[in-house]
Amino acid sequence: MEAPENEKFRDSIATINEEGKRAWIFPKKPSGTFYEYRKWVSYGLLIFLFAAPFIKINGNQFLLFNVLERRFNIFGAPFWPQDFHLFVISMIIGVIFVTLFTVAFGRLFCGWICPQTIFMEMVFRRIEYWIEGDRGKQIRLAKQPWNGEKIRKKALKWTIFFIISFLIANIFLAYLIGSDNLIQYIFIDGPLKHMSTLVSLLIFTTVFYFVFAWFREQVCVIACPYGRLQGVLLDSKSIVVAYDYKRGEKEAGRAKFKKNEDRPATGKGDCIDCFQCVHVCPTGIDIRNGTQLECVNCTACIDACDHMMESVNLPKGLIRYASEDNIAKKAKFKFTPRLKGYTAVLIILTGIFLGMSFLRNDVEANVLRLPGQLYERKDNNIISNVYTYKLVNKTIEDIKDVHFELLSHKGTIKLVTHKNFTVPKQGLAEGTLFIEVNASALSGDKDKVRIGVYSGDKLIETTKAAFLGPRSYR
Repeated sequence: MEAPENEKFRDSIATINEEGKRAWIFPKKPSGTFYEYRKWVSYGLLIFLFAAPFIKINGNQFLLFNVLERRFNIFGAPFWPQDFHLFVISMIIGVIFVTLFTVAFGRLFCGWICPQTIFMEMVFRRIEYWIEGDRGKQIRLAKQPWNGEKIRKKALKWTIFFIISFLIANIFLAYLIGSDNLIQYIFIDGPLKHMSTLVSLLIFTTVFYFVFAWFREQVCVIACPYGRLQGVLLDSKSIVVAYDYKRGEKEAGRAKFKKNEDRPATGKGDCIDCFQCVHVCPTGIDIRNGTQLECVNCTACIDACDHMMESVNLPKGLIRYASEDNIAKKAKFKFTPRLKGYTAVLIILTGIFLGMSFLRNDVEANVLRLPGQLYERKDNNIISNVYTYKLVNKTIEDIKDVHFELLSHKGTIKLVTHKNFTVPKQGLAEGTLFIEVNASALSGDKDKVRIGVYSGDKLIETTKAAFLGPRSYR
């Protein structure tokens, strides 16, 4: 079924032309109150992004996501694979928070906090404006032949883009392998001694360069799933960047501004059809068509419209943060039952996460029977089983004088190589041990034995393991 005439804009996107080829967006350089606020927020977040891998708390990197070694630091607190359940809960909390935030405020995250938007609009586009000029100059430069001016400007822009992409790749790698390792590999040992790191850097640099030099706003329009999620979660009560069609259209619709005209008497709307909101949009949409998945709520159209309204002595706010109900019915924002439900779930999950975080053990102990080995019968009816152990120290201090004791049965635990040992800070210790129990103390051919892990005289962890014995001693 063919879409109605006023809905045909939904059949295509601004970044692709009628032939299916790439249509470049040349947004006008934004300015205004919201843009200034966004600059402060963006630069603050950029400082945090670049500084976080180099901030240490108690010797731990502030944020670390070392997938290869399965080590993670969140706000300076170390997490290990044994804490995976906490990671799952934190991810669920993140999904619920994004859902709650989107239901209430639409795609506000994309316009103000998303790294893609911040780098694209506040770093790369600003460099582009500096080198190539504003919208009109960029369009003319794109159309002109490859002469000396065009080659010089494009080469300078692409070189700077590549350098910034390389810096971003270094920071990204610092989050993955640790800032200390990155500095050691790249700046002290030299990248040629760590070819895998160099290759990773070049791959990340290429990806970032491709995104910011060519793919650009298509990340938000095509690749990012958040725009589709927004379409599912938004309702008429959600606060989004919206055009007040009631005021903008009125009875006679939009019309160009005419000096000395009694506009209210003509029934014309306040929209003067200047297209500044379209020209300034980084994704190329017309906000007057209503909420669209391409809109990232960047507020550039608000600033542009407010400036034009001031210029023609009309009230500002024709485009503003508002809900559909606010525009159509003048309804105020309400904390709906839907929002209350998401908030309740978020509070409960956050409480569970905090409780489990505070209750998690500083030491994780695993004692497992050696696969394929049965029990061994010794003199005086002593039954022996062999085990492997692994102790993970999640603290920032060495755990010294560590040994095992049997808590559930009378018996002994013998380490293969030594009696007591040290588990290094944020490290692990592993080895082999024997548990020996008198057959008369066993209740069957497979008992559960409880093992205590001690540091000196202090019990720091307990764990259980299966103990095999002969059936005749049930």
